[in-house]
Amino acid sequence: MRSRQYGPDLTPPWKRQQPAPEVPAERDLVVEEAATGFCGAVVRCEKTAEGLTVTLEDRFGKHRVFPMVPRGFLLEGRVVTLVRPSAPAPAAGPRLTASGSIAVPGARARVARESRIYVEGRHDAELVERVWGDDLRIEGVVVEYLQGVDDLPAIVAEFAPGPGRRLGVLVDHLLPGTKEHRIAERVSGDAVLVVGHPYVDVWQAVKPAAVGIGAWPQVPRGEVWKEGVCRRLGWPVDPPAAWRRILASVDSYRDLDPALLGRVEELIDFVTATETP
Repeated sequence: MRSRQYGPDLTPPWKRQQPAPEVPAERDLVVEEAATGFCGAVVRCEKTAEGLTVTLEDRFGKHRVFPMVPRGFLLEGRVVTLVRPSAPAPAAGPRLTASGSIAVPGARARVARESRIYVEGRHDAELVERVWGDDLRIEGVVVEYLQGVDDLPAIVAEFAPGPGRRLGVLVDHLLPGTKEHRIAERVSGDAVLVVGHPYVDVWQAVKPAAVGIGAWPQVPRGEVWKEGVCRRLGWPVDPPAAWRRILASVDSYRDLDPALLGRVEELIDFVTATETP
């Protein structure tokens, strides 16, 4: 028999769990994660493949990332639901792209140039697209990836660079004495520019603070680097999922290390330069 007073739910109103108040996860807001008791200030709030997360920093500088679930946090002893803060009103002045360039409202993508930029892998290509995508479309520059540099000499020969057909290449771990450096020296020329960053993988070009970690861990030689990173950060050993998490943390050029920023800008300038006779 249903209670006329309570309707189909027989739980008295005073025993039902009431929705927790929603509180924007503004930077520096101090909260406690209900399940673990970890207390810290909000560092960043971001959308990942697993949903919304918040990064907290405790008084010792330790960062931890938590899912923003209902009733998941305590604020001054009260149970609350953290929500993503509202986007700030746009400042007066021109809109900037993720790379920091002045955006061109209503601009159409330019017909692709013959010149190209090649990067070493898919992750490199996705990161370049995330930050420089708007600029590249306006300039008509296509980015392709190599899946490693071993075949670069054959790829360059097939591309047949020359006047009006330049090739820029971004290589991981481009250090003197490495295999990558020797290959770069073989293919470089007037119409081919090979540049690189010093990191083992492009993951490290994302600033640790953007990802919510203190630093990129050291992985011994002989261990698969990406899997080793996941283990040492306490993440599931799932490099594709880890990369989605890392990429989602990048909002603009400010989240990248200058060692990568300068090299990509150099490549864009090279392949879009107007050659003089």
